[in-house]
Amino acid sequence: MESSSQDKNLPATAQRLKKARQDGQVARSKDLSNLAVLGGGAVALLVLAPMGFEQLRSTLRAQLKFDHRALQQPELVLQRLVEGFSQGLMLYLPLGVLVLAIALAAIFASGSWALSTKPITPDLSRLSPFAGIGRLFSKQQLVDTAKLAGITAVVGVVAWQFISSHVELFGTLVMQPLESALGQLGNWMTLGVGLLLLVVTFFAVIDVPAQKFLHHQRLRMSHDEVKREHKESEGDPHVKSQRRARQRELAQRNSVSAVPRADLVVMNPTHYAVAIRYDDATMNAPRVIAKGTDLVAMKIRDVAKAHKVPVLQSPMLARALYAHTEIDAEVPSALYTAVAQVLAYVYQLKAALRGHGAMPGEMPTPQVPPELDPHFKPTVAKEATE
Repeated sequence: MESSSQDKNLPATAQRLKKARQDGQVARSKDLSNLAVLGGGAVALLVLAPMGFEQLRSTLRAQLKFDHRALQQPELVLQRLVEGFSQGLMLYLPLGVLVLAIALAAIFASGSWALSTKPITPDLSRLSPFAGIGRLFSKQQLVDTAKLAGITAVVGVVAWQFISSHVELFGTLVMQPLESALGQLGNWMTLGVGLLLLVVTFFAVIDVPAQKFLHHQRLRMSHDEVKREHKESEGDPHVKSQRRARQRELAQRNSVSAVPRADLVVMNPTHYAVAIRYDDATMNAPRVIAKGTDLVAMKIRDVAKAHKVPVLQSPMLARALYAHTEIDAEVPSALYTAVAQVLAYVYQLKAALRGHGAMPGEMPTPQVPPELDPHFKPTVAKEATE
């Protein structure tokens, strides 16, 4: 039995949504597309209808006019057909381009577009009958079926009310002049199309957020998928730790150049070296400006001696500073006392060398909390057993 962690109850991450868009999976509302095509086409038709009607009437007048030259030159018939087709194309082409532009604008405005060739790439898994049966009973299919049934019912009711209220007036059209009958018929068609657009608009307003909700539901992720995605995007933790170790080592090598500015270097004789600097005018606490182990530690020691920077042997303090302080960071507050002791010793030593005081004795042992020493191993008291 699958664990609860396998349930896809987590929202899709930004990376999952981005990948879905790259695969052509976006929230699309068919009702919004239908509204854009029907509404845009209706508006464009109303705007272009007077000009188109006038052009159609002049074209018919020209086509229905015959004379003896047409009988003597049969090629004029073909010429008239070409002219009629060209005029009709110039009438319908702007209408089609305008409707296409409106439909594309609606798609871009709703964010339901994606530049991807994957949806049209052949995929044999789509031919699976089991997958097809699964899609028949999916949430998407249930919503589409319910929506289609609702649209059909509402459009049927609206159409019945409209036809039943105008059925007697329809019969009077044959008794009216042609132009007035066409005008009345155009008004009724405008009213009918307007009612149809109201119905489509109502369902489009509902369908757009519903499709976005279903899209996010389809892309929901399980805990394992989120962890796997995080691992793929951020990298394996072991590899990341190795990368950080290499970066830390490189930073330590580069920090050797800051050793000449240090006040002192604290060393574990062969393994650790930490350079400390303190300026009471610009610093709130002493800072570690360079540190390293093994060969880097030896390099820090050599550079310090070459620039006459005091080098003190304090293994426990060197290990604690190396383990708990980053380069260019202040020393931890728990080590303030220990660092202050070695700094005071160094300042007294430098003053004596300049002839401004007595030479200090042996360097005091810095007071380092044992738990800050990475080599410290607490002893566990064994209870006496009888």
